[in-house]
Amino acid sequence: MTIIIGIDPGSRFTGYGVIQCDGNQNRYLDSGCLSVVSDSISERLQKIFIGLQTIVQLHQPHEAAIEQVFMHQNPGSALKLGQARGAAIVALGPIVSEYSARQVKQSVVGYGAADKKQVQHMVKKLLNISIDLQADAADALAVALCHAHMRFSLNKLYPKRTLKKRSSSWRDYRSE
Repeated sequence: MTIIIGIDPGSRFTGYGVIQCDGNQNRYLDSGCLSVVSDSISERLQKIFIGLQTIVQLHQPHEAAIEQVFMHQNPGSALKLGQARGAAIVALGPIVSEYSARQVKQSVVGYGAADKKQVQHMVKKLLNISIDLQADAADALAVALCHAHMRFSLNKLYPKRTLKKRSSSWRDYRSE
């Protein structure tokens, strides 16, 4: 069984979701949102780093996945999001898979341009969750599910292969 943590990075709210995978069976373990609303960006980045380190220590995930930065209209917002993402990657450890928002939505909903409500609905359905999920937590669980689906599919195609560091595509597969 493999424990996967998924991260939906944000400079004010960072979602996290933890699932357990056994083959193509996925089970919900934990999710939430780190609210890091404070005055300075350095304080926010430190809170993201410390908060995620605490979650990693609690759940001891085997693999991690994070959503890639998408282009913003505002360059300042994109920069802050990139910094938050960097703090999250450092907190997660050396091997983090990255997925675009379109890849995550395609994997979970079956439609790369799905809206947040559709993603939230499918995450709850796929993980058999009856409680309401915060939007950022649902997005993070979707990232974890995307990674679980990707690794299951690739393990079926290439059973004796493993993902490379920071893999994000089937081209990154290599022999053990």
